[in-house]
Amino acid sequence: MKPTTPGRRHLSLVEVKLKGRPEKSLLAGVSHRLAGRNYAGRVTIRHRGGGEKRFLRIIDWKRDIEGIPGKVIRIEYDPNRSAWIGLIIYANGAKRYMLAPEGLMVGQTVMAGSQAPIEVGNSLPLSEIPLGMTIHNLELRPGKGAQMVRSAGQAALIQAKDEKGVNVKLPSGELRRFPLNVKATIGQVSNAAHKNEKLGKAGRRRHMGWRPAVRGVAMNPRRHPHGGGEGRSGIGLKSPKSLWGKRTMGKKTRKNKYSDKLILKDRRIKE
Repeated sequence: MKPTTPGRRHLSLVEVKLKGRPEKSLLAGVSHRLAGRNYAGRVTIRHRGGGEKRFLRIIDWKRDIEGIPGKVIRIEYDPNRSAWIGLIIYANGAKRYMLAPEGLMVGQTVMAGSQAPIEVGNSLPLSEIPLGMTIHNLELRPGKGAQMVRSAGQAALIQAKDEKGVNVKLPSGELRRFPLNVKATIGQVSNAAHKNEKLGKAGRRRHMGWRPAVRGVAMNPRRHPHGGGEGRSGIGLKSPKSLWGKRTMGKKTRKNKYSDKLILKDRRIKE
């Protein structure tokens, strides 16, 4: 951006050339904001509040209209996620929003099901997708809908396959085993340049619904375990603690989850 103000000097945005109002039949009203409060009105998540009103788009995570081709009508911006979304009209007249992969074009045809061709935007069971293919919108359990690899620019890689399951390398570096009949969509999630965005000023962060965060070392010792001391003291030799005195910043919290047996290589182990 041209540095006409201090806020625009370091502003870096993805140029959006997406047109069209959202499809009314696929909106679920204004997403309900609780500003970090629970049912009793007490703050349970700090640093939340304010923000612009957003319409909640209903995304088809299951891709359960199988064997019927759908045409991409337009690519849209969704304020609730980092990637773009595509509006699809199927041959039977049904309208759906799907997460748009990189390279999805207006007028393109997409399809779901085991008979769908191996093309960007098509959703198939892992058993039908060849090795070395990049995928996203990955299910954890058959029929539950996509839960993994959904943010901008992300892609997983199919590495191995046998009669019992499929080994998939996730964006974090973790190697994980999946059932043969879970679905995934071919391609990489759109808007890969999202990671290069810089907001430029605090006001844009407030528009997103985030309030300011105060560092623990800037507080007094009664407010935070990191507080106190003369001048700029830092955390020192103490182990980092949360506001409530619990270990944080690297403390492992995962304990004996049912899915531990499905993780073939931990994401922290470097190659």
